[in-house]
Amino acid sequence: MTQRKIAELAGVSQATVSLVLNGKASDASVRIPEETRQRVLDVIRETTYVADPAARRLAGAGNKILGVFTYEPAFPSSSHDFYAPLLTGIEAKAEEQGFDLLMFTSAPVVEGRRRLFHENNRLQLADGCLLLGLEMDGAELHRLLETGFPFVAVGRRDAAGVPYVGIDYATGTAALVDRALTLGHRRFFYLHKPSTGEAVVDRQEGFSRLLRARDDVDHRMMPVHDGELVSAWQTITAYAPSVLFIESALDAVELVRLAAESGLSIPDDMSVVVLGEAASYDADHSDFTSIDPPRIPLGAACVELLARLLSDDDQPTEEERRTLLPCRIHDGATLTAVAR
Repeated sequence: MTQRKIAELAGVSQATVSLVLNGKASDASVRIPEETRQRVLDVIRETTYVADPAARRLAGAGNKILGVFTYEPAFPSSSHDFYAPLLTGIEAKAEEQGFDLLMFTSAPVVEGRRRLFHENNRLQLADGCLLLGLEMDGAELHRLLETGFPFVAVGRRDAAGVPYVGIDYATGTAALVDRALTLGHRRFFYLHKPSTGEAVVDRQEGFSRLLRARDDVDHRMMPVHDGELVSAWQTITAYAPSVLFIESALDAVELVRLAAESGLSIPDDMSVVVLGEAASYDADHSDFTSIDPPRIPLGAACVELLARLLSDDDQPTEEERRTLLPCRIHDGATLTAVAR
């Protein structure tokens, strides 16, 4: 079924069919009678016509399709706890606002990272796109800005002009450091990912924000790569902190096991704070004191911002284009007062 055939069946011009399909039948400059519009819609309904999304996009009409692009794979089990809540929030808000989702998976991997721009790029099939990933290519973000294609980054981005919704990891981390200081801790160790991603940098800033101004506190930060936890544990025990901050809950589970093998009790001999969401670990493991990032609301807020960027009459302010959501704090059982 084509627009031309629909026009013949409805007894109107093809231009009238196009205006109805693109939602412009009620524009003041067009003024298509409601009876005519309804007749076209009835024919479309009866013939189950579906407009070609590529053609609609080229014609400047919205498809109500949002793209989702991830710089890292979204579905491996190792990243499940990071992406699953985000995708849940994205899907729920997209459904609420009448959008379909299109995941872009054909991007080539160059030097271990997916590339947004490539010869088979299909971004234009969507009205706009959500970008996910711990680290994003700054050059690609700038190029995307230059094209004028609507997009929102999931997570804070340093690149100027990039619209995003992120999580305020710096303030959340600082709040946990302050809680540890109040409980009498004066020897801090922070095990973090070897990444320059904004979320990692923000946690480091939150960790050192209060500590660097204290003369009565010792603190150390150390990156740890995959497979290096055992050697990292040796460094930690040699330093003998009263409280250990860790980004990954999965790493925290392993370190609790190493502590038990070393004869140390958590939190009596060493408190543990996790700077991320609780992972899917067994119930037998510790109930970590941790940051609880609002990942489902984050996904939903990113869809809402992108929808406003696509809107003709509800454009967000510059402040609303760069938003941070507050972190919740989970009062677990692994942070306790220092024994006097």
